[in-house]
Amino acid sequence: MKFLRNLLASIFGTLIALGIIFMLFVLIASVLTESEKITVKKNSVLEIRLNAEIKDYAPKSDDPFEELLGLSSKKMGLNDIVNAIENAKSDVNIKGISLYMLGINGGIAQTQAIRGKLLDFKESGKFINAYADFYDQKTYYLSSVADSVFVNPFGGVDFKGLSSEVLYYKDIEDKTGVKMEVIRHGKYKSAVEPFLYNEMSDNNREQISSFLKSIWNQMLVDVSKSRNKTIDELNFIADNLLARNSSLALENNLVDGEIYLDEYADKLKLAVGISTDDDLNKITLQDYISTGKGRIRSSASNKIAVIYAQGEILYGDGDENYIGQNLIINALRKAQDDKNIKAIVLRVNSPGGSALASELIWREMELASKKLPIVVSMGNLAASGGYYIACNADRIFAEPTTITGSIGVYGLIPNLNKLADNIGVNAEQVSTNTGANYSVFEPMTDAFRTVSTEGVEQIYTTFIERVATGRDMLVKDVDSVAQGRVWSGVEALEKGLVDALGNLDDAVSYAAELADITDYKVRNYPNYKFDFEDKFNSFPFIKSKEKMLIEEFGEEYYNTYQSLKQLSKVKGIQARLPFVLNIK
Repeated sequence: MKFLRNLLASIFGTLIALGIIFMLFVLIASVLTESEKITVKKNSVLEIRLNAEIKDYAPKSDDPFEELLGLSSKKMGLNDIVNAIENAKSDVNIKGISLYMLGINGGIAQTQAIRGKLLDFKESGKFINAYADFYDQKTYYLSSVADSVFVNPFGGVDFKGLSSEVLYYKDIEDKTGVKMEVIRHGKYKSAVEPFLYNEMSDNNREQISSFLKSIWNQMLVDVSKSRNKTIDELNFIADNLLARNSSLALENNLVDGEIYLDEYADKLKLAVGISTDDDLNKITLQDYISTGKGRIRSSASNKIAVIYAQGEILYGDGDENYIGQNLIINALRKAQDDKNIKAIVLRVNSPGGSALASELIWREMELASKKLPIVVSMGNLAASGGYYIACNADRIFAEPTTITGSIGVYGLIPNLNKLADNIGVNAEQVSTNTGANYSVFEPMTDAFRTVSTEGVEQIYTTFIERVATGRDMLVKDVDSVAQGRVWSGVEALEKGLVDALGNLDDAVSYAAELADITDYKVRNYPNYKFDFEDKFNSFPFIKSKEKMLIEEFGEEYYNTYQSLKQLSKVKGIQARLPFVLNIK
């Protein structure tokens, strides 16, 4: 009887498993069939929305279950976006572009790169129109490139200049007894300043003000050309908030009309050349990319390798969200092993991080440069450790709005001695040697501080020597523009830290020149591994801890939490930008 019961259970379990497998195949077929249905119809408008997170590089996973189970990332790759716009320029089925702005989930340099590609698109003679219920400064900066800019009658344009807010934790340290022991080199190395003071230092205020003005001026120059307004006029509008509602925005020529979304749809139909009674063919940017338009096709055998280094630099393997030395080193070696690759472009978008990991990547860059030309393209950030890994390239390109420099290092060591005293905890240590240990429960000794300071100074010296050699500068000249100071791309060019202002395409073109090739295609690195557990958190019925915290506290307070949480990941001496650099 027991045998029969077990047999039936086995048969039943097998049938269930076969049923599940069958359903999976049906769903896969359904997904594949659905993807085949996406086509670009005649007289179509390419609709660009940029509210999904924009990364420099966001390759689609090769795992079929990712799409099947709804685990595909909502991220968009900047490389896919600009390639799609480039393809739309010559696509006979695309009559124009509609910028439907719901926010831009990307940096200012990324926005500038997309804007530049849209300017190039206009050379085709095709139209670009823009619409938003309300424009923040980044969405307006992008949208100002359009032939016509429209806003909801109840909307406006938040055009008021740039600002940055830094949070300080010294009072929290004093009240809780949790102290961060700081060892740094660089009078502008503001990453640790929130743990030292209750207010912003003059040096930090100076550098933030300097690069904010530089970035704002670049935005004004671009908007001025597109809207036929002088820079003085634009600053007057910003100073007096003369675009805060739709009427004022129209009066001051920042927009071309106050209309509702349905009226905007009619304008798109007229721009395409059809009646307002006809249906408008639209294709979203994501769908357009899915048809293969996110790639520039080429039959060339020669290749340029573009290696994306994006995120904070942490010692270890690395993934799509942070730079590990192993990931970048493997990518550099794979590029060298491919006989068809004639040059390498390192795309850096990083605030820096681990000094050790940065040094290891620098070394591999040095070795690779002996075999192939290497060019660097800087994205939103290429600061501190991000600059460290870039400094020995044959040529460095930065966007005008790139934030770079921050050549300086620091050590951040927690100390709980006061907290332990307050709560009645006494820690006793036993060691074989006098200098063996540091305890977070005891005051930092002079000897330990001396040794730690020596380590920071040694790495800083190495850092500026690396820069001096790579940039063909004197060490003293590097030191004068270092000290942890942050620069915009424009300022960095003036200081000799970069060679030219330009985007990724400019860097790739220059790499091709160095390799003496004219016909080539781009090969992107690295290859990211699919993490099922991480993707599984995107199920609507399984929320990640991060998503729940954002919903509970709001994104701004969550970012503050994240900046504090990041301290737990900081190990060793750091070459890093400030913990929080939020430009509004």
